[in-house]
Amino acid sequence: MSKRRLPENLSVETLAIRAAELRTDEMSHSEALFLTSSFVYESAAQAAARFAGTEPGNIYSRFSNPTVRSFEERLAALEGGEQCVAFASGMAAITAVFMASLKPGDHILSSRSLFGTTHVLYEKYLRKFGIEVTLVDIDDLDQWRAAMRPETRFLFVETPSNPLAEVADIPALASIAHEGNAKLIVDNCFCTPALQRPLQLGADIVIHSATKYLDGQGRCLGGAVVGQAQDMAEVYGYLRTAGATLSAFNAWVFLKGLETLSLRMHAHSSNALAMAAWLQTQPGVKRVHYAGLTDNPYHSLAARQQSGFGGVLSFEVVDSEGKEDRQAAWRFIDATRLVSITANLGDVKTTITHPGSTTHGRLADEDKRRAGISENLVRLAVGLEGIEDLKADMRRGLAALGFSE
Repeated sequence: MSKRRLPENLSVETLAIRAAELRTDEMSHSEALFLTSSFVYESAAQAAARFAGTEPGNIYSRFSNPTVRSFEERLAALEGGEQCVAFASGMAAITAVFMASLKPGDHILSSRSLFGTTHVLYEKYLRKFGIEVTLVDIDDLDQWRAAMRPETRFLFVETPSNPLAEVADIPALASIAHEGNAKLIVDNCFCTPALQRPLQLGADIVIHSATKYLDGQGRCLGGAVVGQAQDMAEVYGYLRTAGATLSAFNAWVFLKGLETLSLRMHAHSSNALAMAAWLQTQPGVKRVHYAGLTDNPYHSLAARQQSGFGGVLSFEVVDSEGKEDRQAAWRFIDATRLVSITANLGDVKTTITHPGSTTHGRLADEDKRRAGISENLVRLAVGLEGIEDLKADMRRGLAALGFSE
């Protein structure tokens, strides 16, 4: 196998295509796919040296596979981190960071504006191991400061958040974390390094659900953690022991996805902005949540931190009789004919879902209310279809609410 040494100071667009290219002796142009569970050695002594770590090389695909490593190295280059550790899913990646780094009595300070399953991880599982979690509003820095404790180890935030696309001030949160000898973790799933690089803004660790935009076509599950080598050592150790392993095939698919990441993310952003601006003008839409809109409270902050506003927006619907409930949201969703009714996002195909009964359905009603997830909220992950075709599909939803042109 061979790797070329790349020039320095390459753009994100070039790194997404050329970083960590992996070629066999046959010098295939596409990265090699190593579908093997284990690797053979030239001698028993070499096997012992590999297992002892005194000789570099592959051992077992649970924790050392060349294709997975190529994906890890490429994503680390994109995020500007020293090391990436890949996992079987985004939630496996989040869990790994906490399980590898925390002990009973430690404290996590987190935004309440999160993917629903992260809430469940906090409440149902981490607390069983004596790890305390405090939730605060994503944009209230005074709350973050007041909730810091001597035993706080991590600040955790999604930015933009799921599903309201709220934006956190990454440099400010990094400062709060570091003043308290804690580390800031940023879930960069909605932006990816094509639009936002949290490590350059002061974050310590970046989390990805590679299932979403890194893949880009809804094909595979995967996750990743990126940071400095000293922070990744125990995360890698957890992977080696617990085995939440990314498959080589999925890693190969993600490598192909990364090649078009920048093009796709800017196209998603363009379509989402056009859709958000149009939805704002429609009867039946009470409010649109998207930082790309100039009247959005997070617009200025997002413009400073991001090079685009991403493809995910949400909006609150109301029917012609003034009802703002789950049934109105469901009628809107069910009337669409083009977009996909699914809870996944990051696909070239536009997806639509009702967060209150899907992605955040396991949250208690009070937790949903505090997170701003109303029963009439609809999340739209805008894909790469023609924007006029997407608007026409949204008109079908509006017609189901009693509004027609």
